Amino acid sequence: MLELGKIQKLKIVKKVRFGVYLAEEGREEEKVLLPAKQVPGQAEVGDEAEVFLFRDSEDRLIATVNRPYLTLGQPAVLTCKDAGEIGAFLDMGLERDLLLPYREMTHPVKTGDRCLVVMYIDKSGRLAATEKVYEYLQTDSPYRKDDEVEGTLYEISEEFGAFVAVDDRYSALIPKREWTDEYPCGSRIKARVADVKPDGKLTLSIRKKAYLQLEDDAKELLKLMEKDGFLPFTDKADPDLIRRECRMSKNAFKRAVGHLLKENVVRITEERIEKI
Repeated sequence: MLELGKIQKLKIVKKVRFGVYLAEEGREEEKVLLPAKQVPGQAEVGDEAEVFLFRDSEDRLIATVNRPYLTLGQPAVLTCKDAGEIGAFLDMGLERDLLLPYREMTHPVKTGDRCLVVMYIDKSGRLAATEKVYEYLQTDSPYRKDDEVEGTLYEISEEFGAFVAVDDRYSALIPKREWTDEYPCGSRIKARVADVKPDGKLTLSIRKKAYLQLEDDAKELLKLMEKDGFLPFTDKADPDLIRRECRMSKNAFKRAVGHLLKENVVRITEERIEKI
């Protein structure tokens, strides 16, 4: 059968002035047009063509020999060419753009933005894009604990943290305790694999191992104290406050403060941490 959004090998079953009709062998009654500008010069009835099937501006099924940047169910990073009343129009490598409806966005998308999406068929039978790619990502990555990886941040959850598609295909999460709102959706993230779950999903850290991160965190706290000479809270502060102001977890904060105390460069009062 002819499959919308997929690349198929079909045979030329009829030549007409405006192109050729393609069909599966033995199913010639179900045909699709390959426009004349797409037909190789020496093509004849019986020849095979590898084409992608989509719908044109008049909603007719059409074939093209050009290759899109993604096919049905496949994640890919696309660029927004325009944002309108019904959503964002993404460049998928063909003469027709791919619609990303507002209801399928995980964050506002504007012209020029790059976003990770998956192509799907909507209720009206048209191709569309969604940023809700979690269910489409693979869990069979080759990565192991402490490997360095890179991927696209595609969704941020207040409950769970930041969802990342490693290599734009493997499912991964930066847990809430590690997330600092430093990067917006669509960002390229470099991280370390902190754990590989039994189901194959990756847990990532954007921080170094604790003993390597300690010195960096201590320097960051001293930098924050440069202006006023103190931090207006102690290591007993709310974790969300520490994460917001210092971009680190409470445990990392306490380790850094302990290191600075040991080096005798700060002191702690009841209400704040002062630089000596």
